[in-house]
Amino acid sequence: MRVLITEDDRHLSEALTQILSEAGYETVPALDGYEGLELASGSSFDVMILDIMLPGLNGFEVLSEIRKQDRHLPILMLTARNQVPDKVKALDGGADDYLTKPFIPEELLARLRALTRRSGENALVVYRFGDIELDADNHELRCGEKKVMPGYKEFELLRYLILNSRMITSKEILLTKVWGADAEVDENSVEAYISFLRKKLSYIGSAVNIRTVRKVGYQLEEKNDP
Repeated sequence: MRVLITEDDRHLSEALTQILSEAGYETVPALDGYEGLELASGSSFDVMILDIMLPGLNGFEVLSEIRKQDRHLPILMLTARNQVPDKVKALDGGADDYLTKPFIPEELLARLRALTRRSGENALVVYRFGDIELDADNHELRCGEKKVMPGYKEFELLRYLILNSRMITSKEILLTKVWGADAEVDENSVEAYISFLRKKLSYIGSAVNIRTVRKVGYQLEEKNDP
């Protein structure tokens, strides 16, 4: 399970990371609203922990932007603001749960377990580009009647390229977004996984190609584009 922790208090973020890591969760921190929104939009997470009082965009704004994208990401608001109007605003705005600080770790973990169980009831999430469909629920890459199951990193890499298909994405950005800023991998890993994806796209007979822009990065295109 991957958890996005959007919390500007570094000490609390580190404490949350330790609590969740010991419980078997993989965590990714974001220290302001803009970073939290970017990560939520560009990577796959099972749940998001979101503070309200954040620099840049506040938690309500981040929540609103995520729901505008029609993303079914379960969101737990974790905040010191314990007034009823704040709770109502968050829940009406699309938050799935609301927990106030200070909190008991056991309660936090129980709420996360409930959210991730409940998320299985959400509608299917399918990412599309050209003639391909990337099905997040069944973890499939499809083109017409043909389909293949990409590996986890392949799936995340292709998903990021689909979500950012209007721009050229550098290897550095892909390393950060797909493998994580602290991952001990280099640009050769990106090249290898791009190659794996190209073979899978060819296998299912797709007209979609991953274009290499020399010294810049990668971008999706359709082979029959003018």
